[in-house]
Amino acid sequence: MTTPVEVLNEAGKGRVVLLCEHASPRIPSEYGGLGLAEADRLSHAVWDPGARSLTLELSQALDAPVVASTVSRLVYDCNRPPEAASAMPVRSEQIVVPGNSGLTQTQRDARAAAVYDPFCAAVAQVLDRRALSTALVTVHSFTPVYHGQPRAVELGLLHDDDTRLADAMLRHADLVPHRRVERNQPYGPEDGVTHSLKLHALSRGLPNVMLEARNDLLGTSEQIAAMAEDILALLQPALNDISIREEVS
Repeated sequence: MTTPVEVLNEAGKGRVVLLCEHASPRIPSEYGGLGLAEADRLSHAVWDPGARSLTLELSQALDAPVVASTVSRLVYDCNRPPEAASAMPVRSEQIVVPGNSGLTQTQRDARAAAVYDPFCAAVAQVLDRRALSTALVTVHSFTPVYHGQPRAVELGLLHDDDTRLADAMLRHADLVPHRRVERNQPYGPEDGVTHSLKLHALSRGLPNVMLEARNDLLGTSEQIAAMAEDILALLQPALNDISIREEVS
């Protein structure tokens, strides 16, 4: 397998480190396409369309390091722990993943060692080398319709026990009145989606947030730039708010 993780702008001096766990649809050849139908190989089940481009847009504006997976989340979902069934799902909404059916523990361990462990090691290396105060931001996209139900939210700000950054961003939501922004939507901690936040940020005491952008709003470079601009309108003052409060306390 070629490298399962990429680190970009590692020397960035901004206050944020960006993660993109579902950046790529690539299924390495040794997994035989996971038995997926050709039509499913670029679906949202395989990756988060637009998330990597959005991450890079934010990185440029924030001078932020980026850690991104280069392997499909169906091979291994880097936002899940190895013991989670959803780390190597046998089904994603209506899409069946034959190559994930009946995996032995040895096969699961091999997947984790090949994909998840290098991703986590890269994140740890970036975070532990930084002398700067740091916030961790993970970037994802979601479908406008799920199991037949439309989703009105356009940008979700997700958090686990540490609500500092999400709270601060939501306080500035009036700066983007045209954008429907919601807390812990379309997913929340109860869905198991905050693994990266807990593992990499909560364990280090870092402010953190998971961004979920609706993928029909990331279809063109213009849309991605507009979404990034709106995220920055919330994130940059929120980072200042947190810094001020921490200095005063």
